[in-house]
Amino acid sequence: MQELNFDLKAEEGRIKIIMKAIMLGNDLCVIVSGGDSFHIGCTILSIPRPSLNDKNIISSTESVLNLIGHKDDEALKIVSHTLSSKLNKNVVVTGGIHVDDITKEEIKTVIKLLKELTDKLIIKVKTI
Repeated sequence: MQELNFDLKAEEGRIKIIMKAIMLGNDLCVIVSGGDSFHIGCTILSIPRPSLNDKNIISSTESVLNLIGHKDDEALKIVSHTLSSKLNKNVVVTGGIHVDDITKEEIKTVIKLLKELTDKLIIKVKTI
């Protein structure tokens, strides 16, 4: 069985994000880190399933483990859900992004960069 690894990075202003992914059989494990202090703030498990609105569309259900006081789940849930539903795979995303004195605009930048990295990862996984 082949193990496949992917390393992606994105940066804008003070925001720096690293996304590392490992294919584990048909499953995908992703570590997201960034900012001033790398840490684990949450872990998200996404399991693909038919959409409740249209059974021809794949969606996913998320389970969240969050460390007290962390809000990383808000951003990483987007990553996990998108990967699981677009790739039709079980996905675990874990990690955290901490930027000292982050502004609302910088939070938007974090989300934007995470979406860009997620889209790049989807393309990489689909090519294998």
